[in-house]
Parts: sequence; C-alpha cells; structure tokens
Amino acid sequence: MNARPFVTGLVLAAGGSKRLGSPKQLLPYGDATLLDRVLETARTCGFDQLLCVLGGSADEVRKRVDLRGATVVVNDDFGEGCSSSIAAALRAVDPRTDVLVLLLGDQPGVTAATVRKLIEHRGNARLAACSYDDGRGHPLAFARDAYPELAALHGDKAVWKLLDRHAEEVVDVPIAGRIPRDVDTDEEYRALRSEQQATT
Repeated sequence: MNARPFVTGLVLAAGGSKRLGSPKQLLPYGDATLLDRVLETARTCGFDQLLCVLGGSADEVRKRVDLRGATVVVNDDFGEGCSSSIAAALRAVDPRTDVLVLLLGDQPGVTAATVRKLIEHRGNARLAACSYDDGRGHPLAFARDAYPELAALHGDKAVWKLLDRHAEEVVDVPIAGRIPRDVDTDEEYRALRSEQQATT
C-alpha cells in the first residue's frame, strides 16, 4: 500500500483584474470575499502545505483577506499571466511535496470534496484534472516530476497546453456537476452571485 502523499495546495490569486476594473480577489461573496471563500475551502482540504500567490493589489488583499494558514508568495510579474505565478510559487514549494494541486482564487464553487476526490483518484498520475459534466476544469494536480515543465510555461493558458501536450498521461477524475464558474468580467460576477444566492 502506498504511503499517503505530501500534498501542497496552490491558490492562484495574483490577477490584475483588467477586464473587471477592480480587484476580483476582494469582490463580496457571502459574508466575505471571493478569495476568502477559496482559502476557507483550501484550509479544509488537509493540504500539508498551502501557498497563495498574490500580485495585483497585493497590499490591499493582505489587509482585507484572511490569509491564515497560507504562505504568501508575491508575483511581481503577474501581468505575464498565471504561468508566472506558478513559476514564482514553485520556488516556495516544500521539497517533500509529491503532488501540487492548483486552485483558482476566483473560483469559489470548488469544494474540498472535489479536491479530495482529485487527490484520491489520480493514482500515481503525473498529471490529473477534474472531468465535469461539461468539460475539464480546475483544480488540477501535478506530480513532482512535472515541476520543470510547469516552471517553463508562459502565458495564461499554457497549463492547458501542457495537459494537451501530454494527453496520454492525464488522468481525468469524474466530478458531478458543471465546471465551477470563475470571474473575469462583471457579467460573470453577477452570474456567480445569482448562483450563490439561489443555493442559500
């Protein structure tokens, strides 16, 4: 029987929110903010290490978001896309880490149960993703030997290109329901709030 892997959770929350016009990390969601909700979930996932990458509006986020339990990494190159945040975070990943799980700081609909299922059902896969009813989505999981390729990525969509490039190595873990909504525009935020209010 395999020993339990050492898992690092990585919350990507460095975006500059260009299309939105205000820091999406700080948008109200429930009784806190979008990023608060994601970090609250992350703290219940049982990660051995939790990292959170900040960039745009980092000082304001530090003041207003509960970052307890997370090691904060600041990505000064956040304008170059989320790949730069992954590269910055890799320098802070615990050397004991077997699996790195990527979560988006603007995707509060991801649950701890989804994260745990991803980790449990990936087996020893080098790359794993969540397979929702309407397609592949976050969170994503990467074994340690994928780190060099992660560190070399460039741009916002490069992580998906990495999965496509190694399609035969990706384990897709079935997750019931649609891909949880993330937020890049005001319209997406309004839709997310409507969904959240409909379930409370």
